[in-house]
Amino acid sequence: MLRLLFIGDIVGRPGRDILAEKLPRLRTERGIDFVIANGENAAAGAGITGAIAKSILGCGVDAITLGDHVWDQRGWENEITQIEHVCRPANLPKSNPGWDHLVLEQRGFRVAVFTVLGRTFMGMKAECPFLAADRMIEQLKAQADAIIVEIHAEATSEKIALGWHLDGRVTAVLGTHTHVPTADATILPKGTAFMCDVGMTGPYESVLGREVRPVVDRFIDGMPRRFEVATGDVRLSAALIEIGASSACAQNIELVTVRR
Repeated sequence: MLRLLFIGDIVGRPGRDILAEKLPRLRTERGIDFVIANGENAAAGAGITGAIAKSILGCGVDAITLGDHVWDQRGWENEITQIEHVCRPANLPKSNPGWDHLVLEQRGFRVAVFTVLGRTFMGMKAECPFLAADRMIEQLKAQADAIIVEIHAEATSEKIALGWHLDGRVTAVLGTHTHVPTADATILPKGTAFMCDVGMTGPYESVLGREVRPVVDRFIDGMPRRFEVATGDVRLSAALIEIGASSACAQNIELVTVRR
């Protein structure tokens, strides 16, 4: 049995700090073989930088995935190709820099991971996530024993539909982007682990990681405001998946929440 931890969107310094504080011990105590983390909100809540990516990898993360804020930080389009173990969404245009997947290996077992962006209520130019996932699976099935698919999307329906579409063809389909952990972790009938959103790693005394008052006021009067990253009730949120080494099917999935 192998154990894989998929960490939800790391939000700003609070998310990075709790990752550094808690992940090394969590990895040891739970016997985790692979750690994948979404880092697209790691730099002040929007995007990532080279220095931050290196710090996240230094905490014990094996692979960093990204989402719709992938290009928010100036210069990252030049840095992304210089840092191993970071991949951008696979359904962005091919002209975008960076790797569209990663392959990790532990104990002779290979895990491939890639991200697809949803298109419902999302503004980025992206290929159909269903067709992109089909294409990536064909490309990767000979290179890896297990495939993990992240669906970074707004609509729960789109995430759930992709889970059913890929059931039996990948080890897990895990949702990110909405920052709220869902209570639907399950193993689908053909052996694929699914969770609509694994939650965020950051401050929960907030509105999706941002200070409460400016967001509430924006809803009330519609005036633009700066949304600073909040600092209260910081948690690490992730999905822990147990994978059968012989079958590469998911045996169990659970939400893991670690508080300070």
